[in-house]
Amino acid sequence: MIDRLLFSFIFLGLISSCVSEKHPVTRIFLGGQIVNPSSRTVTLYQGNKPIEMFQLDGELRFQKKYDSLRSGIFKLEHLPEYQSLLLEEGDSLWVRINAAAFDESIVYSGSGASKNNFLMELFLKQEKENQFLSSKYASDRDVFSRLLDSMLLEKKNLWIGMDSLNTLSPIAQKITQAAYIYPYATIRERYALLRGSQWTNEEDSIYFSYRKYLNYGDNDLAFFDPYINYVLNYINKNALKPGASYFQIKQTTDFNIKRLEVLDKNITGTLLRNNLARAIAFEEILTFENHGQHERFLQFYATINTSSVYLAEVLGLHNDISSMEPKKPLPKILLQNAQRDTINSALLANEKTTVIYFWSQTQMNHYRDTLQRVKRFQEQYPQIRFVGICIQPFNTMVDEVQKIMEVDKKNQFALVDFENARKEWVLTLLNKAIVLDSRGRVIEGFGNFSNSNFESLLKKLN
Repeated sequence: MIDRLLFSFIFLGLISSCVSEKHPVTRIFLGGQIVNPSSRTVTLYQGNKPIEMFQLDGELRFQKKYDSLRSGIFKLEHLPEYQSLLLEEGDSLWVRINAAAFDESIVYSGSGASKNNFLMELFLKQEKENQFLSSKYASDRDVFSRLLDSMLLEKKNLWIGMDSLNTLSPIAQKITQAAYIYPYATIRERYALLRGSQWTNEEDSIYFSYRKYLNYGDNDLAFFDPYINYVLNYINKNALKPGASYFQIKQTTDFNIKRLEVLDKNITGTLLRNNLARAIAFEEILTFENHGQHERFLQFYATINTSSVYLAEVLGLHNDISSMEPKKPLPKILLQNAQRDTINSALLANEKTTVIYFWSQTQMNHYRDTLQRVKRFQEQYPQIRFVGICIQPFNTMVDEVQKIMEVDKKNQFALVDFENARKEWVLTLLNKAIVLDSRGRVIEGFGNFSNSNFESLLKKLN
């Protein structure tokens, strides 16, 4: 989810004329429409590799036929959101998305729609359940387990109903079942991380009996979020020493090295192992306070990972973080101002201490809350300039919203190239804040604008 390199596959339209009727080429068609788009592009990924960047046409649509895609899990990204989908040979899938309410609006139609609408139905149900379950972690272990069992049974019955109405391939059965099984297994592991540090071996054996039904080396699911989330939490629990507090050690370099050791011992499947090791490496590298320990971590990571591509990504991220260290000039990127002119980010400091915060057109409630925080800070720290940067290019909707909110447009900019900016400025959270001195040098490259501790930094600058 951190860095994406973009390239496209070329559709070879002449192949069908060279194949007999007995052995036809089975193609995949994917198309869709984005209502209220936040950008003009849609990117299709298989695994974590981008295989197509679509440009929306005048009717905000995109489409393409493929004859060389392998069946499996894909991701469809319309920045800053994405969602998984299942594509198989013979599918002819159309998706409609309202970017203003991304997940809730996704509807599929055509051949292959049923399994994907089922995946979305599960996703939305589980999102709501997670809010409910967050208040239940204080429950007794047996009570919590029975609650999860009832939810799992409900989703199993939904799956049986869907399966009875469709002829699912083995891979579609595996993925749609994994979509309801692994999220609840993840919750069980998280509960144990929080509540199970003092359990006896017998209590562990009873509680974790579900593990024997699960797979710890499935390359077909190596890029499927519910499965990856589960295996990472399984690794976390096994890396935690008896009696240790997960929250106290989860961001330490020693714990992340231990996670790699657990992965190496317990997880099979080269594709899966490399993807999990990559995820752990990104978590470690993005824990900025560990920067002095990263070389030690990277030496161990290099013994577990066998992908040269992933190693280059991780090392690249490490180097990008180094470029955002204090006293270094902020890496230069291109920005768009309110008049739609392209400017260099070097102009942001403007001989004043400057705080840069970020917002997205798809999360306007976040933008509204951020502006309220900016207004308070401006009153308390008038000598500091506060600059807002939208992660998508401006459009007429933004103009109207900023007019209604009475936003000072001279301090509002937008990213021209999100992928480049994400790499250069290490943008991983919308709450990120960058603080510059009057000469454009970094004071704080990894602030959290919504964190209560951020104001203590502003006081020091006052």
